[in-house]
Amino acid sequence: MMKIDELKSHLKKGEVYRRVDLAKWSKSIDRHLDQLVADGTLQKLAPGMYYVPKETVFGQTPPNEEILVRRFLNDDRFLLTSPNSYNSLGVGTTQLYNKRIVYNHKRHGEFKLGNRNFSFRKKPHFPKKATQEFLLVDLLNNLNTLAEDQNHVLKNVFTKALTMDTNKLKQAVSEYGHVKTKKLLEPFIQTGEQSHYAH
Repeated sequence: MMKIDELKSHLKKGEVYRRVDLAKWSKSIDRHLDQLVADGTLQKLAPGMYYVPKETVFGQTPPNEEILVRRFLNDDRFLLTSPNSYNSLGVGTTQLYNKRIVYNHKRHGEFKLGNRNFSFRKKPHFPKKATQEFLLVDLLNNLNTLAEDQNHVLKNVFTKALTMDTNKLKQAVSEYGHVKTKKLLEPFIQTGEQSHYAH
């Protein structure tokens, strides 16, 4: 069995690999990677990152974003989100953004993986899943980067804040809110707490 065939035998379709992962199956890893990219077995996504394309009736599918980010960071601890997620809050954000944001503990900066752009942001705290409370806080943290009418969105955010679980919102503000966000939402948390004690 040729060495390159041995390397091929370990590759799984739809999987993303780092060069360092593949090096254990080849003593001439760079030459073999060049050959496998040339014959279409692998696609190069970024320096030291490769994808085994998966064929469907519609052609080749791109790599799963979660797998892509996990391999790039070599870490499971991240939150993949997008400004489009704010649209689910119903606060007047309707723009569609071709932008993916990755909150993580390791990398910071803009990276292109495959043909997709990711904005990696190093943060000490972020949830495992983007809850409505987290998204509301995150929207306020990033309000000045949005294309919408900010005053209109802000008014709707305040209306939305009054309908949310005060304890969950308070926790999200405390853990994830920037200073300005904390100041903006403070009155709503206090109002919620007062109405809670009044019952």
